[in-house]
Amino acid sequence: MESALFDRARSWLAEDPDPDTRAELGKLLDAGDTEEIAARFAGTLQFGTAGLRGELGAGPMRMNRAVVIRAAAGLAGYLRGQGQAGGLVVIGYDARYKSADFARDTAAVMVGAGLRAALLPGPLPTPVLAFAIRHLGAVAGVEVTASHNPPRDNGYKVYLGDGAQIVPPADGGIAAEIAAVAALDDVPRPSEGWRVLGDEVVQAYLARTDAVLTDGSPRDVRVVYTPMHGVGRTTLTAAFERAGFPAPVVVPEQADPDPDFPTVAFPNPEEPGAMDLAFATAREAGPDIVIANDPDADRCAVAVPAPGTEAGWRMLRGDEVGALLATHLVRTGARGTLATTIVSSSLLSRIAASARLPYEETLTGFKWLSRAGGLRFAYEEALGYCVDPDGVRDKDGITAALLVAELAATLKAQGRTLTDLLDDIAVEHGLHATDQLSARVEDLSLISDAMRRLREQPPVELAGLVVTSADDLSRGSESLPPTDGLRYRLAAPTGSGAGPADGVRSARVVVRPSGTEPKIKCYLEVVVEVASANELPAARTAADTVLAALKTDLAAAAGI
Repeated sequence: MESALFDRARSWLAEDPDPDTRAELGKLLDAGDTEEIAARFAGTLQFGTAGLRGELGAGPMRMNRAVVIRAAAGLAGYLRGQGQAGGLVVIGYDARYKSADFARDTAAVMVGAGLRAALLPGPLPTPVLAFAIRHLGAVAGVEVTASHNPPRDNGYKVYLGDGAQIVPPADGGIAAEIAAVAALDDVPRPSEGWRVLGDEVVQAYLARTDAVLTDGSPRDVRVVYTPMHGVGRTTLTAAFERAGFPAPVVVPEQADPDPDFPTVAFPNPEEPGAMDLAFATAREAGPDIVIANDPDADRCAVAVPAPGTEAGWRMLRGDEVGALLATHLVRTGARGTLATTIVSSSLLSRIAASARLPYEETLTGFKWLSRAGGLRFAYEEALGYCVDPDGVRDKDGITAALLVAELAATLKAQGRTLTDLLDDIAVEHGLHATDQLSARVEDLSLISDAMRRLREQPPVELAGLVVTSADDLSRGSESLPPTDGLRYRLAAPTGSGAGPADGVRSARVVVRPSGTEPKIKCYLEVVVEVASANELPAARTAADTVLAALKTDLAAAAGI
């Protein structure tokens, strides 16, 4: 078996076009490192609705030029099979290691397959690529990015000509074409024939950002901004200047693209410590709000002043920002469907009902949200917001930041803040408190074990609340395709009396494996009805008590 493993590795080495990964694999072979070689050749990275994402390195279980060339050839074969030979494929990339190489390889494969290819003019936010697809009339788009994953990772995200990320059956069709690719030498890769776009595509995107703002709205708001070592700064600051906002104060240590992400453990605003430098800058600059993008700028994080806390600032949850943006859009006359995902807060459904607007709930990911009928606004709790679906049919951290700034400026002109508006929303629609329990694992079998345990022994009570329904989402439904997940709805037991969580009458829990990281994630929501702002402190205390108990009980039930 070891001989066969090493033979496969040598065959891979012989056709690997990248001198870096050739040298890497060669050292492993010379050292006879059976364990590491076996890990890299245990299978192949699987192409799915998230495209490809994985650790950089040699071998079919890593992200490298050989894997990307096969993926590009599979996409090209799929497009030809759909009658789109000769069509344009536009390709974008971030500033991670190998991103530019992967983008050029993709362009070469497309041209070699008889399609046309256009590269964005440099490392740019993912929403610029999503915009460019429809703007240029492309039949598909590719973004080379690992978004907010650790520095060692990279990824490959595919869009079709509608400007939306792929969903079944397209992912399966592309995967089949990838599997049919034989030797890399059989994939034509000319050294020229594609074009590199100029700044005009970025300017067209920036011109489109005007659509998210209300003419004549206030623009006086002070912002501290971090691109988290990613590619968002130039585009976001240009958008702010174009819209007439004061220039944001950029966190200097995180201002420029850096694939090592040296100041953060994980380049994700949601991760502990990731916002520490932004908060330190804010304590000096005294802004109204703090805004952060993730490295490819498709997500947007917002923080508000929190006097009396150690940091002095509080990160808003994605559900809070989603409720703020939805409320702002409704108040400024937006019409159309409001959509979110099954793991996000149910608050958006109440906002939509109050405004008499359609509401839709989808599986996680903008590949699903972007397909909601008559979409006007969509968000997911993982800091993703689509505020202009006619321009970008995906999450867009640049236009979301503009809309947050407009809302903060509008409230500031009234002597109010985002926190004040959150209180208003809670009084009008009920306090919807959310939290997460997640566990990162090295051994992926631990995730499947936890899901199996919950299916075989479903909880009947969590945090003193009775489980009133347990849905196995893998079975699908009329409104949702099958997905690996579990959903529990909970209610207070009949006749429950006063206690530390008095007033909490319902809750919801969703458990699922992450689609992009080695994590199991549990999404928690507690709803408390309140009659006035005076009741909010007690309601938040009650909700926090139940959320903490939910984490403890759910962790025990899942064995995580």
